[in-house]
Amino acid sequence: MAELVERAGPYRLQHTAKEAPFRYLARAIIAQQISGRAAATITERMISVCLASYEIPGTSTDKDYFPSPKALRAISAERLRSAGVSSAKARALHDLADKALQGQIPDAKALNGLDDQQIIDELTVVRGVGPWTVQMMLMFQLGRPDVMAATDYGVRKGFMLWYRKRRLPTPAELTQFGARWAPYRSAACWYLWRALELKSAADA
Repeated sequence: MAELVERAGPYRLQHTAKEAPFRYLARAIIAQQISGRAAATITERMISVCLASYEIPGTSTDKDYFPSPKALRAISAERLRSAGVSSAKARALHDLADKALQGQIPDAKALNGLDDQQIIDELTVVRGVGPWTVQMMLMFQLGRPDVMAATDYGVRKGFMLWYRKRRLPTPAELTQFGARWAPYRSAACWYLWRALELKSAADA
């Protein structure tokens, strides 16, 4: 890992602007398994559908507007699909809204008082939200320093390439190996992602 750090340069994980957990998870659900550009387009269409369905004073030109749990829950699955949201993601968004309305989604202040595993446990009750989604939230939004994203394909691939393994490590194997990087496993994941970039650059 020391050689990888030297080759990749200083740690530069960029934290995104903090969003309310509900908003972050809604965006994350929409973004699953599609490109960032497609996710942004679908999210904007979903917001437009919500605005068209409910007259919300002062929001029609507010670029920061995002539907509340109540507003999102009131949008039918059919209308969400018209915005490009798949049926499975529409069900997940409705479940997220239901959980938020029931008080099961902690707000940002409450999250700050929880450890990483508690946050994963709290948020993965939502349909379509798995540990990986929450781990990305921990790393990129909350800035948690010791997240081992052992199921992430890029992290696993980077490990395989850098350590010259013949196959991808299993998440359990990577978790076990990665224990040596605590309490800076978020940085280790970042550098393993860089290992992929270095390999691509070398092959170009």
